[in-house]
Amino acid sequence: MSVRLPDELAGARSRLFVLLAERAPVAVIVRRGPSAWTQLVLWNTQTDAFTPGAWFRGRIYAEKCDVSPDGQLFVYAAHQGHRLGSTYTDSWTAVSRPPWLHALVLWPMGTTYGGGGKFVSDRRLIVRGARNAHEKHPLRGLELVPGAADIHRSSGEVDGAEWSGRDQRGRLVFTARGRVFARNGSEDTALTELNQACPDPQPAPEWATRPIS
Repeated sequence: MSVRLPDELAGARSRLFVLLAERAPVAVIVRRGPSAWTQLVLWNTQTDAFTPGAWFRGRIYAEKCDVSPDGQLFVYAAHQGHRLGSTYTDSWTAVSRPPWLHALVLWPMGTTYGGGGKFVSDRRLIVRGARNAHEKHPLRGLELVPGAADIHRSSGEVDGAEWSGRDQRGRLVFTARGRVFARNGSEDTALTELNQACPDPQPAPEWATRPIS
């Protein structure tokens, strides 16, 4: 049964979708907006600390993404039109270290149908429609396994929220109007607000570029 979102939170600014690690107290927030930009934010669900990461001028299909159970890796489906004529094509699936998008392994897709994937263990994953990995981003440190990978959806527990779900300690958490909330009974606590950040693309730090071992 869903609970109605308070009237003052109706409407939309930046849109937030959350991917939760299965074991570690880690979540990746995919923020859409402003305009054609996407940002990743790392959320420590134990301390409620938020760490901003990569900015990407293009689309990340959040529902098709996933976080490894240990919270160390992120598989994502991306679209960036200006790469259409490149060896990456305009659409690809890649694995990175969150909250960065530096591709440690990458599969050119050439279509937004399919793509993305799901971790079945810390270093084993399903990739929808995977063919050969890109020569500059070879399959290393991971095992690709066959199978179906359902997309992620909101739990629908907060009526009118963009996304809602339960974190690793069972809290009801949700997003609305560019903010992340935790609900305790009838009380909602705002954990962070992400509307004010402006696109500021930066290269990934060295640790996020290390090969998967």
